[in-house]
Amino acid sequence: MNAIVRPMRDAVLETLIDRMATDADFFFLSGDFGSPVLDRLRAQYPDRFINIGIAEQNLINVAAGLALEGCKVVAYAIAPFLTLRAFEQIRINLSLMAEFRPMTVVLIGVGAGFSYTLAGPTHQCLEDLTVMRALPNLDVHCPADWPTAQTLTIQCLDRSCISYLRLDAAALPALPDPIGIGPNSGFRILRAGGPLILLATGYMSHVALRLANRLVAEGKACGVIDLYTLSRFDASALAGALARYATVMSLEEGFVACGGLDALTLNLVNDYRLRCRVIARGIPAGYRFGQGSRERLLAEAGLGEVTLWQHVSRLATLENAPDEI
Repeated sequence: MNAIVRPMRDAVLETLIDRMATDADFFFLSGDFGSPVLDRLRAQYPDRFINIGIAEQNLINVAAGLALEGCKVVAYAIAPFLTLRAFEQIRINLSLMAEFRPMTVVLIGVGAGFSYTLAGPTHQCLEDLTVMRALPNLDVHCPADWPTAQTLTIQCLDRSCISYLRLDAAALPALPDPIGIGPNSGFRILRAGGPLILLATGYMSHVALRLANRLVAEGKACGVIDLYTLSRFDASALAGALARYATVMSLEEGFVACGGLDALTLNLVNDYRLRCRVIARGIPAGYRFGQGSRERLLAEAGLGEVTLWQHVSRLATLENAPDEI
């Protein structure tokens, strides 16, 4: 896989530009966002680009109206404003309406987790995984890199469904080629072996891989799974991948113990009666008002790599003794 560092936003927008050239029913709605690539899209397709302005609730209303007329729609805005300010509109006009009418709407939110590092808690999105997972008839995707974001964009547009695509605001490298599981499973295995597996999503998949590589350098083994779809994934295959491990640690850049990746993991372990211990790591409930690098913000929330290393280095030496954890 190409390890070039790119913003997910640019990669996705370029994919959409190509798609608009062949799909005349495709409309792009913006919540007053801007970028050089978006400028190209607007210039090439002015009749199918609509800047709704800083009015996310109306953004969803217009998207629903176009979708009900048979159009494919992308609604694009900053993640917390898209998912939280317009939650009622998403619930009623998209999630509820999709019970009765086929609709293709892709909600693209930029700014996952702490990725807007200097913007403070108004722009940092830590609740969206929980909130959007609660809605029926809505697929939730959290890619860790730009190639995955591109692939998910195409898949969302090719389905008659409502999708939420959670993009990181930072430029990130592509993760290495997976060692297992196909592109439609919702997850990929990046490393295998040892008693511990790190089940991560979004930016935390990069953190998980760095921790696992460090363990390998010390002669230990650790599994890593990047879960990029948190709703439409192959639960049986994921359960099978987790079953061989004594401990599963979930890693999410969102509020922990609030129904996000940790709840998904615990439900899966319970449903398939797996005999592994689950340890959840995420952001403790509460907003952070400090500024700094992403690592600093994560560290202050107890999710920094130094703190995580202390946990995983010990867990990677335990075989089947959950009482020692």
